[in-house]
Amino acid sequence: MSDWSRSPERGASWLVHLMLWLMRHLTWFASGIVLPGITAWFYLTSATARGASTEYLGRVLGRRVTPLDVLRHIHVFASSILDRALLLTGKAGTITIEKINGLEDVDAAVAQGRGCVLLGAHLGSFAVLRTMRERCPVPIKVLMYRANAGAYSTVMERLDPDAAQDVIPIGDIQSMLRVHEAVAAGCIVGILADRAPTGARRTFASFFGRQAAFPVGPFVLAASLGVPVLLFQAVRTGKRRYQVTFTPFAERITLRRACRDADLSAVVGRYARWLEQSCRAHPFNWFNFFPFWERAEHVPTKARPLVPAAASASRARLGSKFDAAAG
Repeated sequence: MSDWSRSPERGASWLVHLMLWLMRHLTWFASGIVLPGITAWFYLTSATARGASTEYLGRVLGRRVTPLDVLRHIHVFASSILDRALLLTGKAGTITIEKINGLEDVDAAVAQGRGCVLLGAHLGSFAVLRTMRERCPVPIKVLMYRANAGAYSTVMERLDPDAAQDVIPIGDIQSMLRVHEAVAAGCIVGILADRAPTGARRTFASFFGRQAAFPVGPFVLAASLGVPVLLFQAVRTGKRRYQVTFTPFAERITLRRACRDADLSAVVGRYARWLEQSCRAHPFNWFNFFPFWERAEHVPTKARPLVPAAASASRARLGSKFDAAAG
């Protein structure tokens, strides 16, 4: 769902198939040989990713960032891709969820019979939600930006064709109707709210001491649904080990007509503070490999206007190596 996601994924289909075959049949080989190779390749071939990782880690760690820090950041991301492949191939048993915090809050929300919204971020693995389908009393639907799916996403979908039924593509009125129908049926709807497609409106919020642009779409949608909203994260704490946390965000998001922009800025600001706290707790789990703060470079600190994404459309031409796998 980031700006990079508007560019088709790079990588030959045969190479993706080979990597995933190794992940499925020779997990030890993929973990010990393939992952270090992927990490080194991304590090060496993407100056943009290196620079963005360095900037982010410098802010979250509060110290000088070394090449080893950036390599670790990319390696955690590559590891989450492998874990996602294992989940989709029916090997969820190889993934250990050490702890689930706040599950009672989800139960309380869905017990009302009107569904709920989970707001997440490119933090850890949103795919871990799949492992919780058996524990959840209602279906889980996930909103995803699918306009420029490439080889990686196509192959991932083939690994678990049934999972496609739980995905609602973002981008048209029909999708929004499906979301409303899902919530009306009591389902959970998950959305990543830290990045948005080109053309989406954004507002600015303080993030690690500097203004950054966040999409307003997920919050406007949640407000239109009028259901409880929770925050979700599944962070990687070790080799194939995750910790899941649900945090109540709002019984419902209300956007008053007379001060809609101010209400949106306030609710996005709360989300940004949660994301910042989560990143500080798990600094190598936030998978943004593009210049996240540059869009807000010339925005005064006190100004948090709603803006169209057209002003930053050039960022979409950077090309995405990473984003489609980050969920």
